[in-house]
Amino acid sequence: MYNNNKTKRWNKNNILAFVDSHIINYPTPVNLNYFWSFGSLAGIFLVIQILTGIFLAMHYTPHTAYAFDSVEHIMRHVKNGWLIRYMHSNGASFFFILVYFHIFRGLYYGSYMKPRGLLWCSGVIIFLLMMATAFLGYVLPWGQMSFWGATVITNLFSAIPFVGKSIVEWLWGGFSVDNATLNRFFSLHYFLPFVIVGLTVVHLSLLHQDGSNNPLGINTNVDTVPFYPYFYVKDLFAFFVVMFFYFLVVFYYPNALGHPDNYIPANPLVTPPHIVPEWYFLPFYAILRSIPDKLGGVVAMIGAVLILLLLPILNTSKIRSTNFRPIFRVVYWFFISNFLILGWIGQKPVETPFIEIGMFSTIFYFTYFLILVPLIGLLENYLIKVKIK
Repeated sequence: MYNNNKTKRWNKNNILAFVDSHIINYPTPVNLNYFWSFGSLAGIFLVIQILTGIFLAMHYTPHTAYAFDSVEHIMRHVKNGWLIRYMHSNGASFFFILVYFHIFRGLYYGSYMKPRGLLWCSGVIIFLLMMATAFLGYVLPWGQMSFWGATVITNLFSAIPFVGKSIVEWLWGGFSVDNATLNRFFSLHYFLPFVIVGLTVVHLSLLHQDGSNNPLGINTNVDTVPFYPYFYVKDLFAFFVVMFFYFLVVFYYPNALGHPDNYIPANPLVTPPHIVPEWYFLPFYAILRSIPDKLGGVVAMIGAVLILLLLPILNTSKIRSTNFRPIFRVVYWFFISNFLILGWIGQKPVETPFIEIGMFSTIFYFTYFLILVPLIGLLENYLIKVKIK
C-alpha cells in the first residue's frame, strides 16, 4: 500500500512538473508578437476538426449510393448537424489559413535555421499529412467536384514509370473511382488526424527542446518571461479574434469557401466544365498544370512542398531575421506575391494568358528556394565581411 501511494504521488508530481515546465513557467522570449500565436491556434483547430469529424462519422455512410444523401441527412435531420458540418468544412479552411501564416512567419523570421532544422522539418511533414487528410475529406461528400477531383488527382500517380498503374488501381480498390475508393478514403481520413496529433506532440517537444525563435533572431535565453500569464493572455486574445471570424463564416457565409458543384450528386458520365480543388490546394495545383509533361507536373507539385525540407540546408545566411536582411526582404515579399498569383492561376481555365503566367510563377517559386535563398545569403555574408573590414 505504501509503495502504491508513493508511486501515485510520484506520477502526480511528474505530471505537475511537466505542466509547469512546458506550459506555466515555460521560458518565452519577451519580444514575441502575435505572429507566434498562429501555432497554438492551429492546434486548437486540429482539436475542433477531430471532434466535429467524430460526430459527423456517426451519421455518415461511406457508400457511393448513400454518401451524398447521408451528408444531406446530417444537414437537414440530425439535430445541429448543419452546424457540425459547417464547423468541420470551414474549420479545414481556417486550419490551413493559420498553418500558412505559421509557415510564412517561419520563412520570414528564419525558423528553419540551426538549431531548429529538425523542428522545421517536422512541421513540413505535418503540413504534408494535412494536405493528404484534407484531400481525402474533400472526396467524402461525393458531389460532382469531389468525384472528379478524386479521379483527376489519383490518376496523376499513373505517370510514375512501371508502377504507376498498379498504384492507381490500389488507391481505387479496382479499375475506377468507386465504392472501394470511398471506403478507403473514409478510413484514411478518420485515421490520419490522429497521426497528425502524434507528430504535433513531437513538434512541440522539439520546440521546447530548442526554445522559441523571436523577431530579432537573437539567443532566446537572453530575455525571457514565463508563458503564463504573459503570453497566455496574448494567445487568448488572438483566439477570440480568430474565433469571431470563424463563426462569422460558419453562421453567415458557410459556403463561401466551397464549390457549388459539390451540391450536385456525383455523376461519372458528366464532367464539370472546370475542375478545381479546394482553395488551399490552388497554388500547388497551378504548379502541376504549368508543366506540360504529366510526370513532370506531378514531380513539380510534390517537390513544391518537399523543397521546404531542404531550407535548413539551402540557407547560407548567418542572419536569422529578415528584419535585418533588406535585400532578402524584398525578394521574400516577391515570393509571397508570387504564391498568391499561383493561387489565382489555379482556379483559372488552362488557356492563354494564364498558362504563361503560371509557368513564370512556377519558375520563380523554385528559383526562390534553389537559387535566391543561398545566393542572397552568400552575398549578405560577403557584405558583412566587407563592412567589418
